[in-house]
Amino acid sequence: MYKIKLHKLFVGLFLLLFLASCGSKKKVASHKNEERKEVSSKRDDQSSSKRESAPRGSYANVVEEYVAEFYEIAQEEMRLYKIPASITLAQGILESGAGRGDLTRRANNHFGIKCHDWEGDKVYHDDDRSQECFRKYNDPKYSYRDHSLFLSQRRRYADLFELDPDDYEAWAKGLRAAGYATDRLYPKKLIEIIERYNLDRFDSEVLGNTYKRDRREVAVQANGSNNYIVQKGDTLYSISKRNNISVEDLRRINNLSNNNISIGQELILK
Repeated sequence: MYKIKLHKLFVGLFLLLFLASCGSKKKVASHKNEERKEVSSKRDDQSSSKRESAPRGSYANVVEEYVAEFYEIAQEEMRLYKIPASITLAQGILESGAGRGDLTRRANNHFGIKCHDWEGDKVYHDDDRSQECFRKYNDPKYSYRDHSLFLSQRRRYADLFELDPDDYEAWAKGLRAAGYATDRLYPKKLIEIIERYNLDRFDSEVLGNTYKRDRREVAVQANGSNNYIVQKGDTLYSISKRNNISVEDLRRINNLSNNNISIGQELILK
């Protein structure tokens, strides 16, 4: 009888120890799971915080900088070859990713012109097919000139030069019809770029016409002071380039703490 009681006692102690051990493991496991969830939550919060605080480059600013850099070249090509500067700039922006595309950075090719009968330097780039041949230029201005020659010397684009040089809509549609691009939305994309950034103002300057949509002429006040009214698509960089003043001076004169400006804001230029 004594042995049986002793056996039962050992069994009972064993069960108590086993249950205590299981409970402890569950608590440890639960605690570890909570720690994992907390760490995961912290990572998610940190990731979310990084996403919220990550600086976002403004595409509008990139485009304005591109326009400020190349509008004079586009205007000169218009004078020589009668291709609207607005069309040339819009194609350059679209085809080159406003100068940031891989092909443009590698080859100064702003218009995606393929080799064809080209005898100059070449690069190979994935386009409609893998590793197609594209023309390479030593300087972007040569890409602009080759674009003018490409359009003016090919018979299939001859009808374009019968259009009014300030009719950018007709030019955009004519390029697609002549086979410059296969994208059926190509004309729409060009027109949207031109109208968003007022690129047709450069056509008006070359043709000596008054640009009706652009209100920049009201920026110079009657009293002769050099003030400027910020327009849609403007950046401090583009305004500084047009008025031969540095961004730093613009900020200093106007007491600006950063480069942010808004439509309708009046800036002092000198």
